[in-house]
Amino acid sequence: MQQSEDYVLRILEEGGVVTRRQIDSARSRLNGAASVIDVLINDGIVSDADVSRTLAAQAHMDWIDISSMVIPPQVIKQIRGEEARRFKVVPVAFGETGLIVAVGDPLDIDTIDSLSFLLQRDLELVCTSPNKIREALIKYYGTADEAADVLREKIGEDIDLDLELGDGVQPVEGDSTDAPIIRLVSMLLIEAHRMGASDIHLEPLDKKFRVRFRVDGVLQEMQAPPKRLQSAIISRLKIMTGSMSIAEKRLPQDGRIQVKIKKKPIDLRVSTIPTNHGESMVMRVLDKSSLMLGLPELGFFSDDQEIFESLIKLPDGILLVTGPTGSGKTSTLYACLNSINKPDRKIITVEEPIEYQMTGINQVQVNPEIGMTFPAALRSILRQAPNIIMIGEIRDLETASIAINASLTGHLVFSTLHTNDAPSAVARLVDIGVQPFLVASSVRAIMAQRLVRRLCNNCKQPGELTETELRALQIEPGQIREAQIMKPVGCEQCRQIGYKGRMGIFEIFIIDDEVRHMINKRSSTLMLRQRARELGMRTLREDGVRKILAGLTSGEEVISITMGDVS
Repeated sequence: MQQSEDYVLRILEEGGVVTRRQIDSARSRLNGAASVIDVLINDGIVSDADVSRTLAAQAHMDWIDISSMVIPPQVIKQIRGEEARRFKVVPVAFGETGLIVAVGDPLDIDTIDSLSFLLQRDLELVCTSPNKIREALIKYYGTADEAADVLREKIGEDIDLDLELGDGVQPVEGDSTDAPIIRLVSMLLIEAHRMGASDIHLEPLDKKFRVRFRVDGVLQEMQAPPKRLQSAIISRLKIMTGSMSIAEKRLPQDGRIQVKIKKKPIDLRVSTIPTNHGESMVMRVLDKSSLMLGLPELGFFSDDQEIFESLIKLPDGILLVTGPTGSGKTSTLYACLNSINKPDRKIITVEEPIEYQMTGINQVQVNPEIGMTFPAALRSILRQAPNIIMIGEIRDLETASIAINASLTGHLVFSTLHTNDAPSAVARLVDIGVQPFLVASSVRAIMAQRLVRRLCNNCKQPGELTETELRALQIEPGQIREAQIMKPVGCEQCRQIGYKGRMGIFEIFIIDDEVRHMINKRSSTLMLRQRARELGMRTLREDGVRKILAGLTSGEEVISITMGDVS
């Protein structure tokens, strides 16, 4: 064993992968570690991929990354699970002269010869790293327990998961058959929470069961459980909702799961839809701690925050928040309600669905199947004498008309619209049938917003904007001189991405008397936008530039999320 390791270390040294000093330093710090190579890997001097690549070159063997491959089931069946585990190999394809098999140690000739003799066939060998062999063994031959162990290693902390299932549903604790699936699902939810995921996507594909987390608005693929566990995982999550049928796989279903992770309540909004390879499930992670966000945490600079705080304290009128799906409109409205939720005010919301339950606020769930639509709910709640009304979204003329009438009779109304910028909201309301004079007399302000990723505070470094970015963002040289331009780098805290968390960029359009006159005259969106600019409105891109110059985000991020400003 010692001679084998010395031989490997000599190959690594001759290949320039490590130095003699690094080897001697690692040898002096063994302290019970399995090998000098293990110490070098733990220190980050080399990776197991570096080691296996070097050994593959020495053995004149091709090196492949099997983690990026989808191996067909007919190939996997060529070697039984017991034999694959015993010899630590994975079949990857059919070759011209035999079965192509990936090995982690190309120098272990005896094991390779034994496998060839056992299978009674010729083998074509390729090399990959031992870690990738282990992951592939779990992916293609593994159990739910092994898949959960992989997640546990990534989490690296004690588990504290308290499941609160739907009414009338009891946790399945004693069934030894289901226990590994329960553990795997629990670990999946813990990992999603640890990474700060907003969505969990479980997607059945032809030859794999893909798991992706949406983190800071970007989907990231995770370690996939074995394909054969797909049905069991989906069924377990359905059971946890207490309302979804595990027998029904032909129709879409919706449900809700409540869990506690580290004593922190988390809601999961669950949706399934049948696909050609099984049921696809998406879970929206609703972290109640985001309700406690103040306006500064949303991304407001002090001047915009002051304007916005004055708007949400108005006695009546409509305040609209606009933007595409996923731009943080609902979080902004909840933050508004949280800041003005006082004992002397009655607040009622009409939502579909209710994403967060807030203390001290009357929340109404829309249910079109029984006739509880937005208009029906609004007509009823006006008899409840509220001071403030929040409407999840204005979708049609009837909803808009009731909201406008409420605002004109002394209520402050918050709502959202799907438009690309703030001035376009006026045209959108007119398009659905609202008379321009009603828009002009009821709407007090419109705020458009987007979410951009924040640079990781732990690893961001001073940087410069490229010429292309300077032109696109219309940044003057004088602005750069006093700026703190930063660039993403990547570290363990941000998982080597360079960004951690998101913040809003905003465009606040105040409706003044002249703007009301323009709306009554049916002036174009372009003219309204020009007037808003004259009143001092910063566009989304201009607000993004301020946050670039303050070192909070990058030029690439703002350009990708905003459109160019019309001069």
